[in-house]
Amino acid sequence: MTRSKRLIAEFIGTFWLVLGGCGSAVLAAKFGGDGNPLGIGFVGVSLAFGLTVLTGAYAFGHISGGHFNPAVSIGLWAGRRFPGKDLVPYIVAQVLGGLLAGAVILTIAKGAAGFAIDPTAAGAFASNGYGNLSPGGYSVTAAFLTEVVLTAVFLIVIMGSTHTRAPVGFAPIAIGLALTLIHLISIPVTNTSVNPARSTAVAFFAGSGAVSQLWLFWVAPIIGGLIGGGLYGWLGRDEPAIVGNG
Repeated sequence: MTRSKRLIAEFIGTFWLVLGGCGSAVLAAKFGGDGNPLGIGFVGVSLAFGLTVLTGAYAFGHISGGHFNPAVSIGLWAGRRFPGKDLVPYIVAQVLGGLLAGAVILTIAKGAAGFAIDPTAAGAFASNGYGNLSPGGYSVTAAFLTEVVLTAVFLIVIMGSTHTRAPVGFAPIAIGLALTLIHLISIPVTNTSVNPARSTAVAFFAGSGAVSQLWLFWVAPIIGGLIGGGLYGWLGRDEPAIVGNG
C-alpha cells in the first residue's frame, strides 16, 4: 500500500473517530433539536467512541493499520511494530482529520437555535480538561495519571489483539470495547482523551481554557503510549525455543 493511501486512510479514520465520538457528545449527549433530553449520557458517548474505532479499524486497518491516534502510532513504534520514518506523516494526517471533524461538528451544532460554547464550562464542546474544566473537578495530577495509565493499557490491548498468535479478525472488537471501557472510567476525570488528535480537534473550538490545558493531553497519552508499547514489545515478543543439552 502506498504511503499516500495510508495517510488518507488515517485522515479519514481520525475524522470518523472525532465525528462519531465528539459529535455524539456535542449533538446528542444532552439535548435533541427540539430541546428534549435524549439521555445517552456518559454511557452513550463511551459507546460511540468505541464504535468509531471498531468500525474504522475494520474499514481502514488493512490499509494503514487503523491508528487514528498519535499516541497509538508512537506506542506501536516503541513496541517495534511501526517504522519511525512514518511517525510524523501519520501524526499530521491524524491531527488534520480530527480538526476537520471538529469544524464539521461545530457547523452542524450552530444549526440549532441558541447554540453557544461556554469556554469556562467543563467539557465544553467535548473538550478535555482538569481542575475547573474537569467534569468531576479532578486535579491535574489525577488527570495526568489517568491519561498515562489508560493509554498504556490501550496500547497493550491493541498490540495483544493484533499479535500473530491472537485470534484472527477479532482485534477491532477488542480495541473498540477497550476504548469504550476507558471512556466509562475516565469521562468524569478528563472527559477522556488517550488521543492527542481527538483533544486537539475540539480544543481550538472550545476556547482558551481548553487550549491552555491541551499540553497535558499530548504529553500524558504519549508517555502512556511509550510505556504500553514498550512493555508489550517485551512481553509479547516471541522467545527462541529452549533446547536441552542432551
